[in-house]
Parts: sequence; structure tokens; C-alpha cells
Amino acid sequence: MSREYSKEVVDVTALINEQDFTKYHWLVLFFCFSILALDGFDTAAIGYVAPALVTEWGISRPSLAPVLSAALFGLAFGAMAAGPSADRFGRKNVLIASTIVFAVFSGLTAYASSVPSLSALRFLTGLGLGAAMPNAVTLIAELAPAKRRSFVVNAVYVGFPLGAAAGGFVSAGLIPHYGWQGVFILGGILPLALLPFMIRHLPESVSYMAAKQYPIEKIKAVLERICRQDLSHVKQCVIGEAAGKGKAEKSALSLILSKPFLVPTLMLWVTYFMGLLIFYLLTNWMPLMMKDAGFSTQKAALLTALFPLGGGIGTLVSGLLMDKYNPGRVLSLVYVLAALFLVAVGQSMDNVSLFAVLIFLAGVMVTGAQASLPALAAPIYPTQGRATGIAWMLGIGRFGGIAGALLGGVLQGMQLPFSQTLTLLTLPAGIAMLALWTLSVKTGRDTAAAGALPSLKPAE
Repeated sequence: MSREYSKEVVDVTALINEQDFTKYHWLVLFFCFSILALDGFDTAAIGYVAPALVTEWGISRPSLAPVLSAALFGLAFGAMAAGPSADRFGRKNVLIASTIVFAVFSGLTAYASSVPSLSALRFLTGLGLGAAMPNAVTLIAELAPAKRRSFVVNAVYVGFPLGAAAGGFVSAGLIPHYGWQGVFILGGILPLALLPFMIRHLPESVSYMAAKQYPIEKIKAVLERICRQDLSHVKQCVIGEAAGKGKAEKSALSLILSKPFLVPTLMLWVTYFMGLLIFYLLTNWMPLMMKDAGFSTQKAALLTALFPLGGGIGTLVSGLLMDKYNPGRVLSLVYVLAALFLVAVGQSMDNVSLFAVLIFLAGVMVTGAQASLPALAAPIYPTQGRATGIAWMLGIGRFGGIAGALLGGVLQGMQLPFSQTLTLLTLPAGIAMLALWTLSVKTGRDTAAAGALPSLKPAE
């Protein structure tokens, strides 16, 4: 239980960190989870409809590469623009705007009639998708108590792989009856239905409001719902971050690239890049590779859906371990296991049951590690640069997704066996592992000197 506050000046960060996880936290978690689930559904949808597009439009598989990568370009630019925008205009405002964008353009994608028009609409959809994710993650990270933050952020991020997995099951049911267009129409309707509730009930980050000196009554209205006590006597709300002192004059981007944060920032970028290269190569091209191996379109979609579905378990378990042990080293080990399972998947196609189990386990590792990176990044940065730090990690990482989508097209053109493709993916998994290990060493070494970075040492 938190202590009763009688003083007139309250440190909002300390107050939030003292709280248990309340019903109000669950409400915010629900909205942020839902946005990431819809984000995952829409991002992965193009991979699930790819076999139907090839058949209906009579196009070659390599010619789909621009379509598969178009949304990823949008995701990258959307994320990089949304971070600084959220640090300037607020997490909630940018989250609402980005949801509108990806909902509208997802629905319009159903009316595309050519590769160029489909690519353009996927790019515009990606702008909204890319902006939504970092703001949902930043918002929940700033409202969650520190003792539960990694698990809570990961619980929100579970929405993305679960949404991506749902896309496979939904596509398998919709495409035979409504065509590939039905998948995108649904992807537009669902976020529009959620928007009115988000506008009414989703709060702004109290850390952001305190940093921007919002009217005290607006800040207290959210704080009172979180801490469940009367704060009418409070006259001022502040954020007590060592990192925030003396740094306000810097732009958010300059802050995350300044000396104390440069190495952690670069290591996060490398890790996210490599993880998304693996994720998008597999989710975009695995249905076609499985079809080449003799699976039906429906079975290929269902088996591919097991890969992101496994990430839900991996993300939650990683979050629990990250709250207890050194988070960078936890994720390093997960990437080692991911490489081993990827190789195993390629060697098991003759046994469908074992193949399905190993795809699921590979997803537990790959998607679980990838989805845990925002929880790793959030406490590294102060409020003034947190949204930008997370968003630029996601944005730079999206170019890894683009590389994965394009590389998949190249490998399809080379007609490499599925097993060889999976073996090649152990290289980016190894690079991600090394980057995470470097991050854990660097942040632990610099904590005392910088006075701003969190301790990544195991909890006592």
C-alpha cells in the first residue's frame, strides 16, 4: 500500500511507483493491448492474403515484395515521426490520430486493384500502424508501477503477436467466403469501433503532463484514479528524474543520441532491426514456402499463425524474468534459443505435428524476445525523450522488417529450400544476442556515472 500524501508538492513518478496494479491500470492496459492487437492483425494480414493475391491477380511471387515491404516503410516513418510528436503533443493525442489513419487506410486497401495501388495503400496504413505502437507502449510504461513495469509493458505488447496470429485464423475463415478484401475491411472496422471508448476513457501520461506543466487539476484527476486517494490538497506535481534535470533544453532526438544514451540506443536499434528481419521474413513468406512444400493455402495460413501466437507466452514469461533478473541478459539467452529452434523447424517438415510444435516454440523465442524490447527500452530514457527513444527503436527496426520482406523475395527467387532459409536466420539472431549483451554490460557500467540510466543488475 502507498503512504497517504499530505504534502503540497508530489513527485508523480514516485507516487505511481508506490502503487499496486489497480483496476484503472487494467483499463489502460486493455486499450493499449487492443491497439497493438489490431496493429498486429493489420501488419501481418498482407502475408496471409499473399497466396490469394498471387492466384487472383496472376502475378509472380517476387513481384509481391514491394507490396509486402510497403507497409513496413510506412511503419518505419510513422514511428520515427510519432515519437517526437508524442513528446511534444502528448501520447494520447498521437495515439488517437494514428489509430484513425490506419483504420481508414486499412479499409480502403480492400479496394486496391493493382500492385502499385495496393503498395500505396499499405504504405499509408503503415504510417498509422507505426505511430500507434510506440505511443501505446510509452503510455502504459509511464502509468505502470516500476516493480511491475516489464511484465505490464510485455502484457500490452502480447497484443501484437496475438493480433498477427489472429490474422491467420481469420484469413483462413474469411478468404474462402469473402475474398482477401474481407480481411482488410475487418481491419478497418475494428479500430474505428474502439475509438470512441479510447477518446472518452484513455488518460494522458501523468509524467508527460507534469513535464509539460499541464493544469494541476488534470494531472490530479488521473493520479487520484491510479492511487485511489484524495489529492485535493496537492498544489504542484513534478517528476523526480535525475535524467530530466538539465536536459529539457535538448530536443528528444538529441537527448537519446547524447553520450549517456548513445550506446544503449544503438544496441536497441541493432537488436530490433535483426529481430524484425527474422519476424517479417517468416510471417510474410512462410505461407508461400509452405505451399511450395505441399501444404494447402488454408493449412499454410494456420501453421504460420502458430509462429506469432507463440510469442504471447514468450513475451509474458520474458517480462516476469526481466523484472527479476538482468533484462538484457535474459533476452540474450532467448535469442540463443530462438536460433536453435529455427534450425529445428527446418529439419522437421516430414512430421506435421512436430513441425507445428517447433514453429510455435520458435515463435515463443523470436516473437517473445522482440516484443520485450520496448519494456527494456522504456526505463532507459527520461520522460522528455522516452516516446522518441522507443519510437526510433521501432522505426529503425522496421527497416529490418523491410530487409526481411525483400530478402524473402530474393530467397524465393533463388529457390532455396525452407530448411536452408531458416538456418540462414541464425545469423541475425546471433547479432541480436551480442547487441543485447553489450547493452546489459554498458548500462550496468554507466549507471553510476550517468546518473540517468537505470540499473540493469539482477534484483536483490
